[in-house]
Amino acid sequence: MLGDITKAERIYIACGYTDMRKSIDGLAACAQQTFGLDPMSNALFLFCGRRRDRIKALYWEGDGFVLLYKRLSDGRFQWPRSQEEAMQITWQQFRWLMEGLSIEQKKAFTPSSRSIVV
Repeated sequence: MLGDITKAERIYIACGYTDMRKSIDGLAACAQQTFGLDPMSNALFLFCGRRRDRIKALYWEGDGFVLLYKRLSDGRFQWPRSQEEAMQITWQQFRWLMEGLSIEQKKAFTPSSRSIVV
């Protein structure tokens, strides 16, 4: 199916600024050369420009790349700028990002590593 990103096993965001003039080949090279990740793995790669009002998503479907582009009509994405590396995020953090929230929600519940003894 064209652009079915729900099959991605991992999601990576390229922290910092990305030149949004890059197309599929440039973004794939960025994932591979800058971050040392395989762009043909079952992962979704997200890139954001300096203005933070648009993102590009790169996903390998097995027979070719899908490039998704989203531009907000109002507002900005809460994109992490503190690092110059790729950060793996969860699907929940992806939803927060798409809803205009920060991926680091201080009041969100985190999964507990403790087991319940009955």
